[in-house]
Amino acid sequence: MGIKGFVEGGIASIVAGCSTHPLDLIKVRMQLQGETQAPNLRSEFAFHPNSVHRPPPPARTGPIAVGVKLVRQEGVTALFSGVSATVLRQVLYSTTRMGLYDMFKKKWSNPNTGGNMPLTRKIGAGLISGGIGAAVGNPADVAMVRMQADGRLPPAQRRDYKSVVDAITRMAKDEGVTSLWRGSSLTVYRAMLVTASQLASYDEFKEMILEKGVMRDGLGTHVTASFAAGFVAAVVSNPVDVIKTRVMNMKVEPGAAPPYSGALDCVLKTVRAEGPMALYKGFVPTITRQGPFTVVLFVTLERVRKLLKDF
Repeated sequence: MGIKGFVEGGIASIVAGCSTHPLDLIKVRMQLQGETQAPNLRSEFAFHPNSVHRPPPPARTGPIAVGVKLVRQEGVTALFSGVSATVLRQVLYSTTRMGLYDMFKKKWSNPNTGGNMPLTRKIGAGLISGGIGAAVGNPADVAMVRMQADGRLPPAQRRDYKSVVDAITRMAKDEGVTSLWRGSSLTVYRAMLVTASQLASYDEFKEMILEKGVMRDGLGTHVTASFAAGFVAAVVSNPVDVIKTRVMNMKVEPGAAPPYSGALDCVLKTVRAEGPMALYKGFVPTITRQGPFTVVLFVTLERVRKLLKDF
């Protein structure tokens, strides 16, 4: 049953990832808004007797405005920039986490409660599965973020990756193999939070709906439980997602210090320059994407399970 769980989870993840890719791209663009205004903390805390008032950062735009601007400047096809990296990410990351979670679920379920797994074990299974999946899929994640963000740069600074393979190859050649795991700690933390909240919440909401007799085990139950799970996952993971996006997207010039020395430095500079709510930048497109993604993911998963139940 172990391999079957990986196949089912992989198929559902690829379908969900591709169908919601434009929303994910808009989310990434919003999370990078205002990044160039991030100040150097040492200079900010230093005493400047002749300092002048810093002009306010440009106004932030919402997801619709970001999407419209993107289409006008880069074309409709830009909405699918980096989709090849999304497919590879789902193959590596999501297939691993979904398959491992399914294995833990089968092993840790309590037969005395109809095969259900206690919430604490669901969270534990999600944390472990998400962490391992993120470590496996980090190169594709870095490539996806860079390909999605490339269009916002001036033409002279764009990386212009042709595909996810080209992106990974050039990163390894120009910046070293370790660049493929840049921000991996953040990716792992985010994946642990997302998987624990998303998969555990879905199972918990689904079980509650069925136990209370609100709905039968069908499309309505799957949609309701998955959308609720998507909301929980978005709230929990957004701050880590913002920092992960910025660390992965930073451009390191030869001989120059990187914009961020690490995750904590990125948090401090982001909050200092843009305020604590900057950690929830892109939340609207996050929940707009996370909701449909989770719905498509679990609805597809339930259908694939039915199709493959005899295998």
